[in-house]
Amino acid sequence: MGTRTLALEEIKAEILRRTGKTNPFERVKKEHVEEVVGRLNSLDPDHWGVEWGKIGARYEALGEEQERQGQPQAGESYYLAYEYYRIGRYPVPSSPEKMNCYKGALRSFLKAAPYLDPPLERVEIPFEGKKVVGYLQIPNGTVRPPVVMHWGGVDGWKEDARGQSESLHRTGMATFVIDMPGAGENPLLPQDPGAEGTFSAAIDYLEKRTDVDGKRIAVMGRSFGGYWAAKLAYVEVKRLRGAVNWGAGVHTTFQEEWLRPALTERASQYLMGPASLLDARSYIFGVKTLEEVLRIAPSLSLKTQGLLDQPSAPLLCVNGKEDDQHPVEDIYLLLEHGSPKDVRIFPGAGHMGRVPGRSNHEVLEVVTQWIKQKLVQ
Repeated sequence: MGTRTLALEEIKAEILRRTGKTNPFERVKKEHVEEVVGRLNSLDPDHWGVEWGKIGARYEALGEEQERQGQPQAGESYYLAYEYYRIGRYPVPSSPEKMNCYKGALRSFLKAAPYLDPPLERVEIPFEGKKVVGYLQIPNGTVRPPVVMHWGGVDGWKEDARGQSESLHRTGMATFVIDMPGAGENPLLPQDPGAEGTFSAAIDYLEKRTDVDGKRIAVMGRSFGGYWAAKLAYVEVKRLRGAVNWGAGVHTTFQEEWLRPALTERASQYLMGPASLLDARSYIFGVKTLEEVLRIAPSLSLKTQGLLDQPSAPLLCVNGKEDDQHPVEDIYLLLEHGSPKDVRIFPGAGHMGRVPGRSNHEVLEVVTQWIKQKLVQ
């Protein structure tokens, strides 16, 4: 059975519906989205990258001109450039033009960084001859605040986490955003032995900083990234005040009986349907085919790894009851083993607790307040 692909006109309609509301179109301008949608004539990944990249390049050039003139609006232009480049590489930079957009997204994001509030510091942490890259932001006026290390999943990379970081900053918490294994600038793949060590290296680093409280650290993983937060709750039980698995499975999600239909038939909330989700998952694992994904994925099971009955740091599991990317059954599996867990399941909602056409703010607020209780109160 082949992987179901959505028609171009379906995807165009979904893009327009998401504009100004949901991932990855929250912060872009409607007129530019309509302009690009009008030019899209196929789902070819290079065509996609070229068309969105044109808008990104337009704003990057505008930002450079504004910066030369000393205009503070340069920051906003650079950030818009990043947003359009980001869409151009979405969900993953699996073609040459999508990779060009990813490079443009990194470049323009770092140009926007000095203008962000609070200021953003790019950090490189040595790791096994490579490096782990993260972005640290410390809210103005705070003194050694607790820090939340967080990350996204297969398509939401560290540059894409502004909304979550801002929610945490409003409570006085610092943030350190990195990429999960297989994504962005993470040097390892998910199936590499010890891939969770990239997170542990970041915790080591944060413990040594004098401007954040390295003894008050929580982690939050979104979508597939929630798997790594759940794993760290066990692996780093002594160093974490809390961990949030927001939208991921830990065992069933990696088994062929769930995964094959998830990557070929379902993915109802994924922008371009299951074919695009398969593209993203394949990229994360560094492979090209469904069969390769199905061969690798079971090794990630926390049940198979023998972790579920171990003690864990406080763990919050959040998802929509109708998620067809990561099964809600895996949350029940976590509840049946090891330390007691906190849970919030949203009825009538899909992946990440999202309801089509609605903001995900309610879920973000639940997560933010839980972390605040673990780190601040």
